[in-house]
Amino acid sequence: MKVHLAATGYIFFQNKVLLAHHNKLNIWLPIGGHIEANETPDQALKREVKEETNLDIAILNQSDILSEGNVKKSLAAPFYVNVHSVGNHFHCSLFYVCRALNPHNIGINEELKNYGWFTKEDLNKEIVPVDVKNQAGKAFVIWRKTKTN
Repeated sequence: MKVHLAATGYIFFQNKVLLAHHNKLNIWLPIGGHIEANETPDQALKREVKEETNLDIAILNQSDILSEGNVKKSLAAPFYVNVHSVGNHFHCSLFYVCRALNPHNIGINEELKNYGWFTKEDLNKEIVPVDVKNQAGKAFVIWRKTKTN
């Protein structure tokens, strides 16, 4: 099987996280997709989120190290990285915590069946896969820390 690099975002608005019912995989997931050639993970995530949901996002955990010398741009640090199956190939996915900038403009494309804003308690619903529940639980911890700082 082939492994593709991907960027995935747990997107928050009003202490709820966005999950979408994916058509191809028929499960509820955070938003994300392939990192294309000549694209940074940050660029890929923002593009994928815009294409799939029409949302603009701010990616949290941006670096505070100055972009000097040979560094052209500092990128956000993922809070988690894994390899998982997406049917006919694998994703090595970088996971980020994000904030929705225009949550009322949400509109899903043909890749998604539905979407929902989930509270931390909603993650216990049977429709949420255990890996998504675990990752989103950690994302909630990070999100709440950013809200108190």
